[in-house]
Amino acid sequence: MSTHNKPTVLILCTGNSCRSHMAEGILRHAAGDILDVQSAGSKPAGYVHPQAVRVMKEIGMNISGHQSKHMNEFLSRDVETVITVCGNADQACPVFPGQVNRHHWGFDDPAHAAGNEDEVLGVFRRVRDEIRRVFEAYAAGRREGLAGNR
Repeated sequence: MSTHNKPTVLILCTGNSCRSHMAEGILRHAAGDILDVQSAGSKPAGYVHPQAVRVMKEIGMNISGHQSKHMNEFLSRDVETVITVCGNADQACPVFPGQVNRHHWGFDDPAHAAGNEDEVLGVFRRVRDEIRRVFEAYAAGRREGLAGNR
């Protein structure tokens, strides 16, 4: 399946530096063969958080090549599903052309974690694991839906 035939799933967060990138990496790993997975922010931070890159590498996923993008870059694209992963993006999220589905699954922002490096990494790992559970279940559901349509 080329990217042109795959439905686009856009994962939104305010800063597009942590949660949305972890979710993008996990969903792309779990369902990149059937979905075109992207992420963006309503106020992009302009970078991918180094701790997010680090905790994703721990589970064998490399997001170091990801870039922080503004959601307006996707307004002219056919976005089938929008998933917001923080409260602010849900409020700021426009409706995209061709959008069929919208989900809001909120996660704590690990960028605001306080403490020493181990404590901060612990928060990043917890949020990564929560995102992984939700997005792997979502990917499995999308696969079942496809299998049912064949």
